[in-house]
Amino acid sequence: MRIAVDAMGGDNAPKAVIDGVMKGIEAFDDLHITLVGDKTTIESHLPTTSDRITVLHADEVIEPTDEPVRAVRRKKNSSMVLMAQEVAENRADACISAGNTGALMTAGLFIVGRIKGIDRPALAPTLPTVSGDGFLLLDVGANVDAKPEHLVQYGIMGSVYARQVLGISSPRVGLLNVGTEEKKGNDLTKKTFELLKETNVNFVGNVEARDLLEGAADVIVTDGFTGNVTLKTLEGSALSIFKMLKDTLTSSFVSKLAAGVLKPKLMEMKLKMDYSEYGGASLFGLKAPVIKAHGSSDARAVYHALRQAREMVSQNVAAFIEEEVKEEKTDE
Repeated sequence: MRIAVDAMGGDNAPKAVIDGVMKGIEAFDDLHITLVGDKTTIESHLPTTSDRITVLHADEVIEPTDEPVRAVRRKKNSSMVLMAQEVAENRADACISAGNTGALMTAGLFIVGRIKGIDRPALAPTLPTVSGDGFLLLDVGANVDAKPEHLVQYGIMGSVYARQVLGISSPRVGLLNVGTEEKKGNDLTKKTFELLKETNVNFVGNVEARDLLEGAADVIVTDGFTGNVTLKTLEGSALSIFKMLKDTLTSSFVSKLAAGVLKPKLMEMKLKMDYSEYGGASLFGLKAPVIKAHGSSDARAVYHALRQAREMVSQNVAAFIEEEVKEEKTDE
């Protein structure tokens, strides 16, 4: 299995990216990685040579501040663009980057290409739940404005992923809304609700934001604006809670003693709520898996993104999505 990785993308690149790749190579003996970026820099961070790691030189980098579409068009020799071309030209089965999110979506859309029948791709991370099972949220920013038909496609794509990769036989698909009642919401959610009822997915109705971490559904669909706000709110809340816990447990001698006793359980809880354990955000609707790792990804997060990409390729997720979309259109 061949995966192309943008070695220059992310806050901790290239070291964290390369370290994560080394973890992946050690864990999965069927992986062949193409590291794309400045060859000299990459080779200086590689701890050892491997016949399962190839370095593809790129003398440009798309920066976080670059305008996405312009950057992809003008920086033809950037690590991200060359990475996407590896997939488009069938030299890689999937690709991963922790770089500029907008640029990666642009490269995925215009270089890798959309699946036939998908109107708009969706960016979808798997987020933690109290049970530890997690849920898929899509879209979180690929499309700020969306039509009901797009959200229906998100539900179909998310259901395929949950079934093929997460191993859920009949994934529960929920619609993020301001109430659980059928008639709640705006025109977008009301129309989407009616359309989802007519599909073959296991639609369980509206889901409120307060129930997301309780595992109200395996797949949650919403427009990109609402999804991105929800994602950032969950991330920020988790960070703030852990900061408050740390401040409280280090505020006095007695609390420090208590913290020492509770530390194993607190670390267990932190690990359960760590989104990086679930991999990156997949750009669903493309002809091959394109994974967006978090910009601050460490080696562990990169490793989990590799694991996720490997699962998506081995389970042929893109082909299943195309088939499901085709079947839904036939049933209309």
